[in-house]
Amino acid sequence: MLPEEAMERINTTLAHAWMVRTFLKHSEDIQEDEELLEVHRMIFDFVRALEPSYQRRDVTDYLRRAKGKLPKLRRVAELFAAEFKRITDHTNYQMAAASLTACVREIEAALATALPGTASQEASQE
Repeated sequence: MLPEEAMERINTTLAHAWMVRTFLKHSEDIQEDEELLEVHRMIFDFVRALEPSYQRRDVTDYLRRAKGKLPKLRRVAELFAAEFKRITDHTNYQMAAASLTACVREIEAALATALPGTASQEASQE
């Protein structure tokens, strides 16, 4: 995959992550749980960090930023998948956790093809 294609793939994937963010941000169930509130905040941070380079069509900067932010996004996705049941096991939360986990995998795959070796190396370093 060309770097430009990877950027587009990641950007489309982030549209899905943004919907998870919106769901969690407006979820009354998690408003008292500071740890889970970090999930929607990190998604926001990730998307906004990449936005300027996407608008400039600066593929190199976009992929570099995505690579740099990915460990934090992966961490909150894993946290959410492991902890949401403390609050509720409702299907909406199950699907949100599955969706965010899938988003992380898609970003990892796009980075791995555009920047060979980087996504899998990061995963093994954590």
